[in-house]
Amino acid sequence: MSRPSSKLPHLIVPVPADIKGRRRSGSIVKVEEVGGRTEELLDRSAYLNINANWVNAKGAWLIHVVLVFMGKIIIDTIPGMTQQISWTLVNLIYLNLSYLMFHWVTGIPFDNELHGGAYDDLTLWEQIDDGAQYTPSKKWLFTAPILLFLASTHYTNYNPWLFAINLTALIVLAIIPKLPQLHRQRVRFLTGDASGFSTPVTPSFPKMDQNPLHAANPADAHFG
Repeated sequence: MSRPSSKLPHLIVPVPADIKGRRRSGSIVKVEEVGGRTEELLDRSAYLNINANWVNAKGAWLIHVVLVFMGKIIIDTIPGMTQQISWTLVNLIYLNLSYLMFHWVTGIPFDNELHGGAYDDLTLWEQIDDGAQYTPSKKWLFTAPILLFLASTHYTNYNPWLFAINLTALIVLAIIPKLPQLHRQRVRFLTGDASGFSTPVTPSFPKMDQNPLHAANPADAHFG
């Protein structure tokens, strides 16, 4: 007569939801467009943007020339200043200030509530002429730093080191940010957006007792 046997039920260990999977991080570098929503376009057309309209006023182009010569006169008053270093400093200071003003600071400093925050993500360069490219004002703002670079190159006697410094600053701070391909484009680093896929994570459990007496399969247990 065979002895009856019984099997123990399978042990199901629940895995917490937070260790079932890990969301993959987003891309390290992400390029996205800003300021293209329809409601933002309507808010911009509601009132005149005086923050950017001044570049089309009389004397707005001449102010660049005046500021450059004033800066040159002030720098020349520094004791021991040479013409090579003076023109290089004038060029670098102009490029850095123009980059800060036209391509770094976003939004408008006054009457922002009239436009419903439509300019919060746009730089001054992107606000000029409602974002239109190749307008007379933008052509002048594109040409002015190039003319200053040529002048600084000439008065530094074409020194190769100063030429490399001035040329690099011109390309990085004045030419590249003004390209139409980069209009309203933002480069984000280390974005935290999930990619939509999960990377499985192996949960850790306490180690089982390695004693052979306890390692026997419970399914083989017989009871008399």
